[in-house]
This record gives sequence, C-alpha cells and structure tokens, in this order.
Amino acid sequence: MLALVAKAAVEEETETGRESFTVFSALPAMDRKQQQAEEARPCGLLKPTALGKIPGRFHVHQEALPHLPVPPLQQTLDRYLLALQPIISEEELNHTQELVAEFCKPGGVGERLQKGLERRAKKTENWLSDWWLKTAYLEYRLPVVVHSSPGVVLPKQDFLDRQGQLRFAAKLIEGILDFKSMIDNETLPVEYMGGKPLCMNQYYHILSSCRIPGPKRDSIVNYAKGKSQSRHITVVHNFQFFELDVYNSDGSPLTTDQIFVQLEKIWNTSLQTNKEPIGILTTNHRNSWAKAYNNLLKDKTNKESVRAIEKSICTICLDAPMPRVSDDTYKSSVAAQMLHGGGSRLNSGNRWFDKTIQFIIAEDGSCGLVYEHAPAEGPPIVALLDHIVEYTKKPKLVKSPMTPLPMPKKLRFNITPEIKNDIEKAKQDLNMLVEDLDIKVMVFHQFGKDFPKSEKLSPDAFIQLALQLAYYRMYGHSCATYESASLRMFRLGRTDTIRSTSVASLKFVQSMDTPDKSDQEKANLLRRAIQAHREYTDMAVRGNAIDRHLLGLKLQAIEDLVSIPELFMDTAYAIAMHFNLSTSQVPAKTDCVMCFGPVVPDGYGICYNPMNEHINFAISAFNSCADTNAARMTHYLEKALLDMRVLLQSAPRSKL
Repeated sequence: MLALVAKAAVEEETETGRESFTVFSALPAMDRKQQQAEEARPCGLLKPTALGKIPGRFHVHQEALPHLPVPPLQQTLDRYLLALQPIISEEELNHTQELVAEFCKPGGVGERLQKGLERRAKKTENWLSDWWLKTAYLEYRLPVVVHSSPGVVLPKQDFLDRQGQLRFAAKLIEGILDFKSMIDNETLPVEYMGGKPLCMNQYYHILSSCRIPGPKRDSIVNYAKGKSQSRHITVVHNFQFFELDVYNSDGSPLTTDQIFVQLEKIWNTSLQTNKEPIGILTTNHRNSWAKAYNNLLKDKTNKESVRAIEKSICTICLDAPMPRVSDDTYKSSVAAQMLHGGGSRLNSGNRWFDKTIQFIIAEDGSCGLVYEHAPAEGPPIVALLDHIVEYTKKPKLVKSPMTPLPMPKKLRFNITPEIKNDIEKAKQDLNMLVEDLDIKVMVFHQFGKDFPKSEKLSPDAFIQLALQLAYYRMYGHSCATYESASLRMFRLGRTDTIRSTSVASLKFVQSMDTPDKSDQEKANLLRRAIQAHREYTDMAVRGNAIDRHLLGLKLQAIEDLVSIPELFMDTAYAIAMHFNLSTSQVPAKTDCVMCFGPVVPDGYGICYNPMNEHINFAISAFNSCADTNAARMTHYLEKALLDMRVLLQSAPRSKL
C-alpha cells in the first residue's frame, strides 16, 4: 500500500509558497565570527579548510527551523474517520469506528506506538524524513519511469536545427552553473510561505546526485561537496554518453561559446546511433535493474563510465526530433517524451533515468526535463528551471577566452551477451509501458487564477473542487484524492497529503446537478467546500495532517516487531490509500507544466500550473484500464471549471 503514494505526488506550495525571498546572509542568527568568516571566504568554488569548522549560512538557517511535530493521536484518528466518510459505505465506516476505538484504548497499542513515535521525534532531526525516503522512493520497486519520476514540459523553442539546439543547450548549461554557484556559495535566497522560512535542504541534493539501484532498496549518492566535487555534466546524443568538463582550470565556469564548441565536438563524433542503448537499462523494474547493474559493473571500463554519469552535475539529453504531430496534440506528445522518451525506437535510450535531473532538448525545439523524485519535490526543480529560463533570455556579456579545450571524453561500454540480453528485455518492458501511458496536456484558456481570486477564493482549492466535480460526474461517486502539501516549514520536511475529498466536497458535487437546489444554495456549498479545503491545507502545512502520522504509526509497529494493528489491515484503510486521483499544484513563473503518471492502475495523475489568465494541466491514465481515459477526464474537467464559474457569477456571495 505504501508504494501507492510513491510519487509523493509532487509538492504543493500554496499560492504564497514562493512569494518572497531573503538572502541567507540576512539571517540574524549569524554572529560576528560567522560574518568575519564569510568575509574571509574567497569567491568561487574554493572553500578553505581552516573555515570548515564554522557552520555555513545554510547550516545556520537549517538549525533555526522547527522540528516536525507528531500530531496528537486522538486528533488524527478523529480526522481519519472524517476523511473516510465520503469514500466508504456506512457499514464499512461502523466497522472502522470499532477498530479505531480498540486502537486508541488507554494503555493500548495506539498509545504505545504514539509514545514510540514521540521518542523517535526527540532523537532525530525529522522523525519522518528517513522513513519517507525509504518507503516512498528507495524501496519502491516499480520502474522510476512514469511511475515515480515527473517530467516538465517547457514552451517550444524557436530553433529548428542542430545549431539552434546546441546554442540553446549551451546557454541552458551556463544557467545551470549560475544556479549551482548560488548553491555552492550558500547564497540561495530562502523561500517563505505565509511569512515562515522554509527548509532549503532539497536544493542541496538536486545537482551532482544520482540514484543507485539495489536488490531490495536503492540508495542515493551525492557529489556536491568534498574533494570529489562534480566538475562535469553528462551529455547524451544518439544513445552515446559523454563527459563534458564545464569548468576551466582556474575554477571559472565555461562560457556559452565555449560550451557550444564542446557540444559541436560531441555531436560530430556521435553522428551514428549507438547500436546498444545502454541507458534503457535504467527504465527497468528496480530489482531487474539492480541485477543488470551488478553485471554491468563487473567490467572496469563500464564501471568507470557509470561512475562518470553518477558523479556528473546533471544530464543534458540532445534528442532526435519528435515525430510530427498536429498542433493540438503537440504538448501531450512532448509530455510523453519528457516522461519516457517515446520508447526504444525514439529517445528512451538517450537517458539515464537514475540521474536526479535530466534536461531534454530536441532538434525540433521541444524541450523540458525529467527528474528522479527521491531527492526533491517539484518546487525546487521549478525554481531551478525558472532561474535557467530567465538566464537563457539574458544577452551575452562575457568574452570567451580562445584557449583550445580538450575533446569531451566519450564514455565507453563493453557489451557482453548477458548485458545485450538485459537491454533487449528492458526495451520490451519499456515499450509496453510507453504504449500503456495515456497523457493529455490541456491549456485551459477561459480563465486563470485571477478569476477565483476576484471571488476571494483560493485558486488551488477552486481547481481541486473542479477535479472533484469532474470525477463525480464521470463515475457517480467520490474517490480518495491525494494532493501534496509542503512540510518545508520544518527541518528536512518533505510532504504530507491534503485529502481533497471531504464531507463538504461531496455535498457540493452531489448538489451541482440536482434541479431541486437553487444556484444560491449550490454556490454556498461550493464556497463551504473551498473553505474546508483551505482549512485542511493550512492544517497539513503545519504538520497536522493524518497520512504521514498514520504511516509513522504503522512503521513504528513494524520497527517494534509487533503485529501490524488491525486498523491498517482494514478494507477502509486500503480504500483510503488507493488514490484514484493523485494531484499536485506546481506553480511556476515559466509557462510550463509538470506531469507524472497515475499512482494506481485505475487512477489519474493530474498536475497543474495556474497562470494569471490560463491554467496548464497535465492529465495521465493507463490505457490498460478500461475505466480511465485522460481525454474524457480533460473534457469533464473543462466543463466543471466553466460550470463553477457560471454558478459563482449567477449567485453572488452571501453571508454564510
């Protein structure tokens, strides 16, 4: 069951999520010693070891953040029963009420587990973060492709040839290095949500990191700090991998012109497609990939090549042009390319899916990225993306030194018959997954977040209610709905769940198409449901939601080697954790949209970026499920948004 929420969807940062910035050096916690150390520290990448003992700005900021609380047991159990009401039958609810009463008896199993969690919270920086990383990601065994790694679709670029592709890629790399310097120098602006500073830890894990497959659990390596700090990026072209150094010998980053020259060298030495797309191995089921990985690394050359990919800052995938499609399906095709590369005959071999960030730039101007979800949620990735997109628009300022640069190193692989076999198997499995993914990108043009704001309503809650209405109209009932909430107000915080299906949302969706209710009554029910969603969101970002707490109690039982409490073996718990709607708001300044696959075989994965005048949606489902259809969901969602606007306009606000 835990694996069903593997995506942690993507992170929702409420509208205020990234509203205001301040720089680390402005923190009052920095004492005079600290400031002197800062002044003594040279610019650039070099950090003298003598100053190593003094914590950096990042460390000072992190130390000041509060610890994630363990919510009161009774509060969580009461809220759990409330969350079940709209999604299970009365009979099932009665049974669960009995199990809850048994679980929270004084001196009972619930109390014991709660005390264990509270003890864990006292001993650790964050009682949840390690558990969450393991259960949601590292122990999740399905392929990261589609099932876990989100993609981002960027606006189409206006180049149409190799020159344009490589120029854009060079500028993008320079933008990445510019962002990296803020991470290295710890001058990254702190983000705030509702006036509270947020944990910035995820930013320090998105570059120079990689996932490593293991037989039961994967791991993550990070080369951002220390002696073996990454100085190169991986470039993939025609399924061939190259190590491209991006710093001069004096530590200064290469300029766009220098990078362009290096990319041209790479292009010219990889004109033929590699027969064996080695990268396709990373698309496999994690256990199969772990086995193939160990086989691959038995050879010294292969091991060196794999290590070079793992140690790189990030990957740049120079893709072949996408197959031509009509304008109205173009963005949906790009979303599929970002998520899986289109299969073994197209660009899927042009990836290393274990790499935390891979930027994808195709010859026809399609571009975006795909990222491995274990180290971070959506917003840090989007902040990096916003920075890079802004950076690519800047005029060139630096004159490039004319020193000739060495040829980028081609990473070689020796393919044994066994490895060839692994590649063939991975190709077959991936192509089935590619065929199975049904994804639609919809740009909703009728209005953006400005409309709900004009009605004094939260745009996120408004969109979530439209999803509830669309689903109810399609299926005649509500379902468990996951929207991720940011826990970054707390040290090492990741996400918790906003359960968008509520008693209030069910009342609204049931009333919407009944003729015996007036528009005023329906509008009041909509406003109440939006208010309930806001309240749940506020509760979640303050660490008081129910999902991670329930997970913690269950994992505590496993750790204590006691039998799993009946509460977690109950049908109702299985229904509550089966998220037919897995959703996330990932706002960005760039006119882009994030996308991800469903977390259950009969569900939808829905991500959205509300802009002022329009909303970008990405909606996914599986073709193998007869009951789900992304185009149909898109149609119903559009209708729900429009009907809700008409309703609010016809029934002005009354005092509730």
